[in-house]
Amino acid sequence: MQDHMSRHFIWDPLLRIFHWSLVTLFAANALFDNPESKLHRWIGYTIGGLIALRLVWGFVGPYSARFASFVPTRAGLTQQVTDMATGRRRVHLLHTPLGALMIFNLMLTLCGIIASGVMMTTDAYWGVAWVEELHEALVSWAEVSVVLHIGAVLWESRRTGVNLPKAMVTGVKCVPDDAKIEA
Repeated sequence: MQDHMSRHFIWDPLLRIFHWSLVTLFAANALFDNPESKLHRWIGYTIGGLIALRLVWGFVGPYSARFASFVPTRAGLTQQVTDMATGRRRVHLLHTPLGALMIFNLMLTLCGIIASGVMMTTDAYWGVAWVEELHEALVSWAEVSVVLHIGAVLWESRRTGVNLPKAMVTGVKCVPDDAKIEA
């Protein structure tokens, strides 16, 4: 751990509560709950409510929560991959470009899971194989994405010297003084 760190208040309480609630609910539905149960559906509806709240917060929340603050660009993605390949330590105060792609991936995937899950409860789509297959495929993709996300967070934490999981708990990123900061 670095002796000299600058502290940056980044993640607001609503964003952190959203993140950890989503983690808990998704894990409960994917790992511990029976997909045929009423609880599974209610957890899915709750996740849908969280996603709706996050979409609103992405437009009206503080700057660090707004989608416009972390839209990835081709140049930003190239720069981050180059930094990773060359060992250059550049710290992004908000989401990294690759992290932003993962956020958009997970949000879209969760929307697809919710939509297909709701479809399966309607008369029109109940028992329709392609809807169930889509739901299961999206859940599998979300699980793979979550594993990649966790691995990337741990990798970037080690590479940059910034404890990213701690930042998502406390809202504060502690950045080594010798790291180049990318706003």
